[in-house]
Amino acid sequence: MSGATRVLVLNSGSSSVKYQLIDMADGARLASGLVERIGERQGRIKHEPTGHPQRERYEAFPDHTAALGAVADELAEDGLGLDSPRLAAIGHRAVHGGTRFTEPTLVTDEVVEQLRELIPLAPLHNPANITGIEVARKLRPDLPQVAVFDTAFHAGMPEYAARYAIDKATADAHQVRRYGFHGTSHQYVSRRTAQLLGASPEAVNVIVLHLGNGASASAVAGGRCVDTSMGLTPLEGLVMGTRSGDLDPAVVLHLHRVGGMSVDEIDALLNRRSGMLGLCGDNDMREIGRRMDEGDHDARLAFDIYVHRLRKYIGAYYAVLGRVDAVVFTAGVGENDPAVREAALTGMDSLGIEVDPVRNAVRGGSPRLISTDSSRVKVAVVPTDEELEIAQQTFAVVRRSSASEQP
Repeated sequence: MSGATRVLVLNSGSSSVKYQLIDMADGARLASGLVERIGERQGRIKHEPTGHPQRERYEAFPDHTAALGAVADELAEDGLGLDSPRLAAIGHRAVHGGTRFTEPTLVTDEVVEQLRELIPLAPLHNPANITGIEVARKLRPDLPQVAVFDTAFHAGMPEYAARYAIDKATADAHQVRRYGFHGTSHQYVSRRTAQLLGASPEAVNVIVLHLGNGASASAVAGGRCVDTSMGLTPLEGLVMGTRSGDLDPAVVLHLHRVGGMSVDEIDALLNRRSGMLGLCGDNDMREIGRRMDEGDHDARLAFDIYVHRLRKYIGAYYAVLGRVDAVVFTAGVGENDPAVREAALTGMDSLGIEVDPVRNAVRGGSPRLISTDSSRVKVAVVPTDEELEIAQQTFAVVRRSSASEQP
């Protein structure tokens, strides 16, 4: 693979494909884009070659084969085609690796079959991930393809953190345990935070708060995840845009027995009509902030519930870690909402956490500290880059594989 340093990162959803082409020689993004509304009457592809005007067109993409074909055509127009000898590999985001896949994995026919067996753990995500892998392998059957798993970074959690307190035989029979998600983000951000502190990942303990429409927290000790808020599914944990996060499991039984709701109806309620949307009718924190400024009671209560849950996890993970070197915010809300950051950490001076209001108010696209100079625990904002993390892990797998094949 001499001279081949580019990695195409694909994130295949049920009706969309996000992509980035990254040159691992210097980490430069060469192009990125999105194909959406796959399978509908009219879809859209938005392609952004770095340093050149964005291109956008509307047409029907009946399936993922057509969508990835369009991606290949757009890249080829920029001289970055899939047939380029400089393309080293394709890296795929895979949501759920179960307990089988705990590190980035070179894709083979056997791996694809094992991913199919894991579909019951991620019925909404894994089928689309598999489809993307299969189509990409047909487009470039000669090119290494690597699956990078959202769950992998959390796979090393201690058993006492991963296990639920239910009958062991039942849990084992149905693969019920805490898996965690957003792993590529937590891994990338915890490592970048260590760099920001001028230390190695092995030397620092970090609480990572990935706050987007989906939200999760993790406790990272010496570069290793020791606890995380999402569980068997991405529903557990923090209050999210449309997901409830933690609740008494008996709520499900109550809604079924007393409310007469079916399992599918309860599933839809907790995943798509709860969280901030369920509490106040909005899941955009910018709109919620605007409504709060106008004195809207429901928006204020939703915000307070969101922050209260966040503070509980920060306190819990502080106790889990024992020593915390940094609390770090990332993802859409975490990176861009100073009000959330301030509310989450106000009054934690006794824990050594002090936010500087001036630094917190500054917006920027680079990793930065927002704590006071005297804060014992640093507070950071670190933009996540899951695509770069996937590309780095993919490239590392391909290089190891290539080295092992050398005589």
